Amino acid sequence: MNQLENSIQEIAVNFSNGQFEDVLPHLSDDIVWSVIGEQVFQGKSDVIANCKQTAEYFNTVETDFQTHDVIVTSNKVVVRGTADFYRNGKRINHVIACDVYEFSNDLMLERIESYCIPEKS
Repeated sequence: MNQLENSIQEIAVNFSNGQFEDVLPHLSDDIVWSVIGEQVFQGKSDVIANCKQTAEYFNTVETDFQTHDVIVTSNKVVVRGTADFYRNGKRINHVIACDVYEFSNDLMLERIESYCIPEKS
């Protein structure tokens, strides 16, 4: 894997694991984040606002993110994994996720498609 592929992989995995602060400098001004079947966030400020809201939720629970697969091409990264959320020691949610990232040639994140499937009890 070359330097560019290592860089975009790190950015993508950080985002998928909720480490948004590390990714914010890499968001393009015109980024689009589609949470499939739920919502679309358009533009850097809209995406940052949702990242902050999501991070606030993460601060109210214990999280366990597991990355199962990462596929990297010249400007795309796919991250597949799971997320468990706990409150007071009890699991309250289990999500199976796949995120698809598209980058520009200058390492700016231009598009994210998130497929998040909550496990039914």
